Amino acid sequence: MAPETLPHRFVVIEGPIGVGKTTLATRLASTLGAELVLERADENPFLERFYRNPRAGALPAQLYFLFQRAQQLAGLKQHDLFAPLRVADYLIDKDRLFARATLDEEEYRLYEQVYAKLAIEAPKPDLVIYLQAPVDVLLARIGRRGILHEQYIDRGYLERLNDAYARFFHEYDAGPLLIVNAAAIDPVNTAEDYEELLSAIRRLRRGRLYYNPMRHAAL
Repeated sequence: MAPETLPHRFVVIEGPIGVGKTTLATRLASTLGAELVLERADENPFLERFYRNPRAGALPAQLYFLFQRAQQLAGLKQHDLFAPLRVADYLIDKDRLFARATLDEEEYRLYEQVYAKLAIEAPKPDLVIYLQAPVDVLLARIGRRGILHEQYIDRGYLERLNDAYARFFHEYDAGPLLIVNAAAIDPVNTAEDYEELLSAIRRLRRGRLYYNPMRHAAL
């Protein structure tokens, strides 16, 4: 069966930890026959230290992610006519979002100096899908997937991240934005949820769309 087609060439899926962005990106890339671009969080050797002791581990974890993401995105050409369709599970802007939420003032000033020196030239996505869910839903999903070091994540940290994401995407105007209520749907394991979301992705060409799945609107 031929892959689906989209009017977009670079689709990014974003949202807080536990919302399901990587699993959705993987399924969407498979459907579209697209190149999958993942942030590879499991390769960060400082991440467990950060979750166990956020104050001690925040700066090295954040700098590792920054270098990793900058190196990965440097290989993606924005205007290459022969570039494949790509689906990514992160937006480079999220690096600063996390840094602002986790670093103290002196650490953040150092981080900003490093960020500026890297002069990151990331390709611009022509569709961003922002998955939203309440903190209780995120905690439940993190618990179910059972990644050991993620079990140290506390509610306060997730609340700060959720607020930071909400503020960021409230002001986001760099391209089409699909804001999805991801609390009541399972687009990875439920075919009807996935097809309905895919239809919304196909329709959005410009501006922003707040997507509350019709099948669950009355629940």
